Amino acid sequence: MATETQPQQMHLINHKDLESFVQQILIGNGTPEESAVIVSKCLVSADLRGVDTHGSNRIPSYMERIRQAALNAAATPTLCQITPVVVQIDGHNGFGFVAAHKGMERAIEMAKDFGMGMVSIKHSNHFGMSAWLVKQALDAGMMSLVFTNSSPALPVWGGKEKLMGVSPIACGAPSGNEARPFILDMAPSIAARGKIYKALRRGEKIPNDWALDKDGNRTDDPAKALEGVMLPMGGPKGSALSIMMDVFSGVFSGAAFAGHVTNPYDPSKPADVGHFLVAIRPDLFMTMEEFKERMDYLYKRVTESEKMAGVEQIYFPGEIEMITEEKRLMEGIPFAAAEVASLNKEADLVKVDHLKVQG
Repeated sequence: MATETQPQQMHLINHKDLESFVQQILIGNGTPEESAVIVSKCLVSADLRGVDTHGSNRIPSYMERIRQAALNAAATPTLCQITPVVVQIDGHNGFGFVAAHKGMERAIEMAKDFGMGMVSIKHSNHFGMSAWLVKQALDAGMMSLVFTNSSPALPVWGGKEKLMGVSPIACGAPSGNEARPFILDMAPSIAARGKIYKALRRGEKIPNDWALDKDGNRTDDPAKALEGVMLPMGGPKGSALSIMMDVFSGVFSGAAFAGHVTNPYDPSKPADVGHFLVAIRPDLFMTMEEFKERMDYLYKRVTESEKMAGVEQIYFPGEIEMITEEKRLMEGIPFAAAEVASLNKEADLVKVDHLKVQG
């Protein structure tokens, strides 16, 4: 049972210090420097955007998987060109961040030449926040689709056992100078499972409509929620979306599926996660300038639409996270005392300096 605790003291950490710290821990656990740079940037990107559930706090669970030989930190993904616009990648049980980064990189290259590029990835691992892959495509001026499957957390609609993953659906499109880009990154559950782990770490309760305990009752206790199941958003709609992620990321790729992906917090065996990535050139049917003008117009129509009672501002998908990033770049990233202690414990294991905190 979870016990009641008082909210913990919070510390602010500079993003550059955090990135360097995470890299050192990764390298200390046998990760090649090139891979450590990719992983650390992806994790800190999540911290900056306010997606703390998929940021640097994942390091202890990832490192435990390395120590238990459930994840091969030194693995190098291999690429197989299937057609001029399709590539399959075998992650060889390495970091999902590395396989997905290389996958999106190749998808972008194919899209530049042929208008689009599609990559399927098997034998991979958790790759954190999907939005970093969308941003990788945006930085290259590309639209994108980013799918992944994940370990069981949701029942299918009408069922009661954990079967489908809380697998994020992500996509993006660039805009012009007058709007923020479109970045969608959402789970098919009412809330991401990582938010429950975060609440558990910080001694906080969760809303009682997020999950059921093992007896099928609603709970605000994160420990009991993790023993039970997450609830899909929109009932059968969320359930269907989670199955869609399994079709495209698991069945299609040759990775694990149908409830057989291993939980990233379980160090007992490889996860065999599957990913599905698509990069698309926005100027296939019009000039890039026209496309961006149309995106700017869409942004304005959305954000300037008439507001319902009690709403002060309407945001474009991904905009709140971008605002959070701008703030945290200046002020630092907040971490609870227990989270800092957990990261410093990993630092002690590989004999690197403790994390610098600003307050």
